[in-house]
Amino acid sequence: MIELRDIYYTRLGTRDLEGAEKFTTEILGLQIAGKTKDRLYLRGDNKHHSLCYFLGEPTDHTIAFELSNWTDVNNALDQLKNSNVTCGRGTDAEAQDRHVESFIWFLDPTGNRIELVSRPHDASRRYFPSRDAGITGFGHVGLCSTDPARDQAFWLDHFNAMVSDWIGQCPLLRVNTRHHQMALFATNHKGIQHINYQVAEIDDVMRSYYFLKEKNIKIVFGPGRHATSSGIFVYFEGHDGMIYEYSNSDRKIIESPQDHRPRQFPMHPSSFCVWGAKPDIAEFQD
Repeated sequence: MIELRDIYYTRLGTRDLEGAEKFTTEILGLQIAGKTKDRLYLRGDNKHHSLCYFLGEPTDHTIAFELSNWTDVNNALDQLKNSNVTCGRGTDAEAQDRHVESFIWFLDPTGNRIELVSRPHDASRRYFPSRDAGITGFGHVGLCSTDPARDQAFWLDHFNAMVSDWIGQCPLLRVNTRHHQMALFATNHKGIQHINYQVAEIDDVMRSYYFLKEKNIKIVFGPGRHATSSGIFVYFEGHDGMIYEYSNSDRKIIESPQDHRPRQFPMHPSSFCVWGAKPDIAEFQD
């Protein structure tokens, strides 16, 4: 069993770094942590970065988790190899590019690239946002899955992942006591389905809702409240069509992980929003 501490960063390919910078700083509200001719690193908390855009194909996506024990890199790689999972070790140059001391990577059954990092770098100065969106940190991702039941079994078999709730066949998974760090949504392709950033309070969600409308950013869902995590949210379309989400309480604590009963919600709009908002998101449709 490979023990994971938390989700750590996402990496997204783009052919337009200038557009990525404009969106992430002026609209999303992240701080630039570093920039080169082919990289843009962005932070929303005390990590060195939680998002990296790089020159490449816009369909090239990666998510990373931090290992609970920084010495487990070799053991984790051996476990994945012994289970015939496609995997490998990152080079020193690749680790430097990611601002971690070392990492390994693997492909899940859908083909999503996942990286497991050891001793990721922290920021030496406090997070100072480019706009006051109220961001408190990177929350979770929605991950595309060509077979959510199969991919759920993969995560439960190899990692300390647990199911918090289901919506239809789609599990919301956690590796710690927060409600979820990853949700698997049924699609016919690999990739990141959405990226969530946590904000401090409901006022931040609503202020951003009106700000996004004023800036003619397409709102694809919300404002609303999730039935699963109780998070108050708004989803919107970002650079290269990536869906971003602000929510204020997806960090709901699972008080007793051993006693927690995962709930089964139907694949219906009411399972995504108890207020009645209807999603304009294909993976959220019944």
